[in-house]
Amino acid sequence: MNLSDLTRNSCILQGSFARKGYMRWWHSFSGINVQTGKARTFFVEFFIINPGLGSSRPILGQHPYYRKRGMKPSYVMIKAGAFPDENGEDGRQLHVFYPISSLQTAGSPLVMQVSTQAADEKSYSAEGIQEGTCFYSENKLTGFVSVTPGKARHRSLMTDGGYMKWELEVSKAASCHTGILGGRLFQALHLLDSYWHGEGIRSFFRGSVILDGTSYEVTPELSYGYADKHWGRCFNNPWFQFACGKLTSQRTGKELRHSVLAVSGFCPRFLCFPFRRRFLLQLTYMGEDFEFTKCKWDVKETDRRFIWHILARSRNAVLKLSGSCKKEEMLHLRYESPDSRLSKQPLWAGANGIGTLQLYRRGMEGRELLDTLKLENSLCIYRRDETQSPPAY
Repeated sequence: MNLSDLTRNSCILQGSFARKGYMRWWHSFSGINVQTGKARTFFVEFFIINPGLGSSRPILGQHPYYRKRGMKPSYVMIKAGAFPDENGEDGRQLHVFYPISSLQTAGSPLVMQVSTQAADEKSYSAEGIQEGTCFYSENKLTGFVSVTPGKARHRSLMTDGGYMKWELEVSKAASCHTGILGGRLFQALHLLDSYWHGEGIRSFFRGSVILDGTSYEVTPELSYGYADKHWGRCFNNPWFQFACGKLTSQRTGKELRHSVLAVSGFCPRFLCFPFRRRFLLQLTYMGEDFEFTKCKWDVKETDRRFIWHILARSRNAVLKLSGSCKKEEMLHLRYESPDSRLSKQPLWAGANGIGTLQLYRRGMEGRELLDTLKLENSLCIYRRDETQSPPAY
């Protein structure tokens, strides 16, 4: 349902999840190169893993020193970067790690920051934000990451090399609330392995980004922003997300500024028993919200692209979606799990997905086609079931 819930977006891992769990606040948005006028899509993420095991230094699960001693990862990671352009070039993800002790948080709505400077070197801007920090709130993102070529060669850091700085204001216009599935009872009983809350599935970003010396301007009308949160004890298997804030109506021929689609898959479990995989799908169309939990989906992988087909039904609507994303325009996002494991299957992510959506109203006299929507600049994240074999092309 389209319902903001800042409490759910701010909750911090507790109990056993704090010792074996993760949280990730994801943001993606487009910016315009101030010199060439070309668009790029960026992402900024706060990622926290096993905070209950934290110390005064980041514990990297892939580092030989910690692996030899059987130590689980525990750190704050700032992930930032850009998806490949239309030519499949210049994509990167940059990781900077901080100890749990460097993280400062406050209340609901959540405010977080990690310092990139020694305590005696900190200075403050006019707004009271420490300069040289990575800062997160519901309406502001500031920070920078810098990874030298030498650091990028260390496999334990799972990073590319480069530099990125961002100063952004955020306005979250539409949300996807998972209802009881992400509620306190389900979390207290650990009924799901992973939880999701889409606080900003339609977000407007304003500000600037500098990527390796190139400046980009981010404007609300062209940002096509997206923000959500995942948390739990392990990642979804399979992992599937599809979201689009650039929808054009075939009926009117106009882009729908305040319409958005968000799809997220999850795998509920009770104790150690997995249940049937499920989808949550929300479409906000011309001010009306359509929610679907009964979904059938199919993924086709070729040597050049991923193709998705989704059929969703509710009591009063039917939705048919066909979307795709070129592999050359996608990254392999890199994470380690709370138990230090690296997935055998790559996590593909891109922000230039395209597709077509048909929306029908269900009534006494059958289906009525409300509109056909063209989808562009869609966020696509997918990792196949780790028990499946790679496809034969």
